[in-house]
Amino acid sequence: MTESETPLLDLQGLKKEFMHRGSKLTVLKNLDFRVFKGDRVVIMGPSGAGKSTLLQVMGTLDSPSEGTMLFDGEDIFERSSKGLARFRNDQIGFVFQFHHLLPEFTALENVMMPGLIGRMDRQQAEDRAVKLLTQVGLEDRLQHQPGELSGGEQQRVAVARALFRKPRLLLADEPTGNLDPKTGAGIHATLRELNEETGVTVIVVTHDPRLAQTLPIRVLVDQGRLIPQQPGDPRLEGRIPAELMDCEPQDAGQKRLVEAIARQEAQDGTTAEVGA
Repeated sequence: MTESETPLLDLQGLKKEFMHRGSKLTVLKNLDFRVFKGDRVVIMGPSGAGKSTLLQVMGTLDSPSEGTMLFDGEDIFERSSKGLARFRNDQIGFVFQFHHLLPEFTALENVMMPGLIGRMDRQQAEDRAVKLLTQVGLEDRLQHQPGELSGGEQQRVAVARALFRKPRLLLADEPTGNLDPKTGAGIHATLRELNEETGVTVIVVTHDPRLAQTLPIRVLVDQGRLIPQQPGDPRLEGRIPAELMDCEPQDAGQKRLVEAIARQEAQDGTTAEVGA
């Protein structure tokens, strides 16, 4: 990151409100955050903190109530609904807690699907899918259907599918939520390797301290804003407002999460520099 570099994602004064039982509920408020090309970011928080809502806005699956989101300098919500759909297809890959693979198709066919839907030449689509599945370590599982794969293998197929159209941004919502620690660690390693090999920017939402401590840029959703997981973390300079750099979480759930990450790092013999 340089001072003159244009952020890939620039959230300015973001606010998101919902109506709940006749009352207005503010989930995100005056949120500012910058993500640069090639970043690996984790957004943490307990259930209900607003982290998934934020990811939905980042992925243009939902729009903010107020504020601006720039993608590589473009005010992306100025686009029409069709324009936003094209933007998502071309620029963003999604990985969710539930992989949503099509059970009647093989791993290869599931990864090819975005290309086939986009009327890509079938052989080109197959070649790309084989390459991606090889990258995630599934070259021996191409013809297996989801029911014949382990949970971790299914999630790796979902990661490969998300990268099929060569997105610039990969958004992952609790990608290890249904996996045991060992299998989850494999997904963590896969995301890191893909970031290093392809340059795709990765943003992960999680409350899993094992996953959080493998990603170098860590923020908490606390009372509707993003603050550092570790106050004063120099890696967040230029990414969050200077006045928030030394903030500590006020939410009790966030405090417990921060403590869990510290325990995990101590247990693994890691430091705050993990993944940097």
